[in-house]
Amino acid sequence: MESRMNRHRKKWVRLDNASNIFLAAMSPRDTKVFRISAEVTETVDPELLQEALNRTFDKYLLYHSVLRRGFFWYYLEESGLRPTVQLDNRPTCEALYHFDRKELLFRVVHWKKRISLEVFHILSDGTGAMWFFEDLLKEYILLRHPEIDANEEELPQINRSEDSFIRYFHKNEQRNFTESAQSAIQSLTEAGKVAGKYATAYGKKAKSLLMPVADRDKSGKKVYQVKGTYTPDSRPRIVEMEFPVKEVIQLAKKENISLTIYLTALFIEATRLSAKEFKGTETIAVSVPVNLRQFFPSHSARNFFSVTRLEYTYELEKENSIREISQELKRQFEPQLTKESLEGWLTKLIAFEYNPFARIAIRPIKDLMLKWINHQNNRNLTLAISNLGRVKFNEYVDPFIEQVYFHTVAVRPQFCAISHGEVLTVTFSSPYIETDIEQEFALMLTEKEIPITIAVNKVTQEELGGESK
Repeated sequence: MESRMNRHRKKWVRLDNASNIFLAAMSPRDTKVFRISAEVTETVDPELLQEALNRTFDKYLLYHSVLRRGFFWYYLEESGLRPTVQLDNRPTCEALYHFDRKELLFRVVHWKKRISLEVFHILSDGTGAMWFFEDLLKEYILLRHPEIDANEEELPQINRSEDSFIRYFHKNEQRNFTESAQSAIQSLTEAGKVAGKYATAYGKKAKSLLMPVADRDKSGKKVYQVKGTYTPDSRPRIVEMEFPVKEVIQLAKKENISLTIYLTALFIEATRLSAKEFKGTETIAVSVPVNLRQFFPSHSARNFFSVTRLEYTYELEKENSIREISQELKRQFEPQLTKESLEGWLTKLIAFEYNPFARIAIRPIKDLMLKWINHQNNRNLTLAISNLGRVKFNEYVDPFIEQVYFHTVAVRPQFCAISHGEVLTVTFSSPYIETDIEQEFALMLTEKEIPITIAVNKVTQEELGGESK
């Protein structure tokens, strides 16, 4: 009887450190869903793609999860649901979580030669999702081309569901629960201060989740906010740009900076050039995620990243050139990218999650606090970027992949970069109809003789031929 009960008992895991903020921060315009796509060499066969999805799905137990609401926290629960491939005929990055439905937290869609994986950020970050996507494409290509002799060795089982925040940042400075509880009891002698202390501490922690590495601006600088006309039904404006990666890297090398910093500097300057009301002394601030796997050897497919904030303040007496902007960004960015800096910071964050008061606060109170903190942080940011880096598929898969794409949605203009082969794709997303920033960005590169291919989606009723969905 007991073994039967255990077989039917569903497994669950708590959300990782980064995921706690996403539910409070999500909205119809910012669904916290991101998309990774690949253009293959032939029109997609839906039946083979479904078979490939079935095989891949069975390898990733994490992707069997549904999101549930607990009394104190949200959590992931194992489900018996199975995914079905869909035709890509809906707005990109539509919400994957609805509190009144039990549904998987990802979807696979296809359109002509393009296969796309959309993932709710609660489940995974871009790097983790890319592992699933690579396996999906590998299974699909093998089914599409049975003549391929893969002859792969069986790889050892890797724990893709590990919470790497706990593994790497919980052990050193974290006190055990008893010690934490004793400290909490002592603090009850100041009962009148408990609520305030909790709110303050929780607020600091929530801000850290959003911007854990950031050196926040306390000088009262005015952070510029992009304004525009919202799309009628909250679907994002997507602008895809493709250009030769080597030539853009050469431009970055001339400035002695990384590709990410160079693209960010262009994005900042494009925003300034497109802002008609810009006075010339505003600060443009950008959030930049940092993949922690490059510092800590995690194989988890769950979230394992931090976020930093970079900014540039324009001055009337300065040239404000791309060189000046990029050097200032580099000066801010590099000191934050050390293992010691990240370890010390994130260990304190994890320790807070084990604070007894943080544990006993009910979920609706945490949600309200996180919503307020997210709103405050949004006011301190202008743009967002994400660079997933260079993607290289298995040697027998790569010839069948023409290009890869990556984008997400946000309440502010954002771009996501990814490269494959000789091509870099930068995909802009915005809640606004206007594309002035993207046009300025492309113009700056074409002036440097970089050839660019651009594609834009339809968002207005006129563009969609009278259809709103």
